[in-house]
Amino acid sequence: MIMLRKYIVASKDKGVRLDKYLKSYNDDVSRAFITNLINDSKILVNNNPSKASYLVCEGDVIDILETKPKDMELKAQDLNLNIVYEDDTVVVVDKPTGMVVHPAAGNLDNTLVNGLLYEVLDLQGIKGEVRPGIVHRIDKNTSGLLMVAKNDLAVKDLEEQLKNHTVTRLYVGLVAGVISEDRGRIDAPIGRDPMDRKKMAVVKDGKPAITNFKVLERYKKATLCEFKLETGRTHQIRVHMKYIGHPLVGDPEYGNKKLVSETGQYLHAKVLGFIHPKTKEYMEFTSELPEYFTQYLNTLEK
Repeated sequence: MIMLRKYIVASKDKGVRLDKYLKSYNDDVSRAFITNLINDSKILVNNNPSKASYLVCEGDVIDILETKPKDMELKAQDLNLNIVYEDDTVVVVDKPTGMVVHPAAGNLDNTLVNGLLYEVLDLQGIKGEVRPGIVHRIDKNTSGLLMVAKNDLAVKDLEEQLKNHTVTRLYVGLVAGVISEDRGRIDAPIGRDPMDRKKMAVVKDGKPAITNFKVLERYKKATLCEFKLETGRTHQIRVHMKYIGHPLVGDPEYGNKKLVSETGQYLHAKVLGFIHPKTKEYMEFTSELPEYFTQYLNTLEK
């Protein structure tokens, strides 16, 4: 049996049930699925089978030996994806808002991966069965550019570039309130929110996270900003902007509930640049703001 995921329990998580602890770190599967893995001895605590009700202790080493539900069979779907660039090594796709990047238990259809399997015939099996070719993600309600690997060498190369922070990633987002500074740098660690494990937050023992922002336009009650990421933590821009008191407009999780819109947060991955894994040439792509975004901006008072 191959170990697919490993966790070491931190002090803040001690005393939590094993099944609840693992669910908080695995949003892509259900708690029932985790419980079944525990019952099948496919989750080990300190190299021994355990029970779902076991209360984890600080320093416990937890190994998950299987992460793919048996009934998770991916199917290709014609989702009319906007393929910006494709060759024999990489694909760049412009994801619409509202689309999940990869399938998960209970959500197997209409994801970016389903659409890629239809558009890109030689993608199946690259970097596993559930997330073929996926080396990074953007949130469901964030639109914009993603790079996808078409072979295992490309996966390794692009992931290394992401790890070394050499990938250019510029986002444009609308935040609540008027930011007085023209530029800013937010250096604050991000981890699981201790009050809500489904969310992220700025926490003392989180992973390093740095977001740079530049004001593009000020409105009466909002500010349009450009964001440049130095790191790539989950929900990074959304968490950092909430942290400084300017959450993304429309953000259903981190924003002002009065500002929630049907499209979710107004955040768009506008520029993506990376070194081509095969040719070693730098490539950069730009995506214009989606129509719903520009239409909303036109309704705001400057």
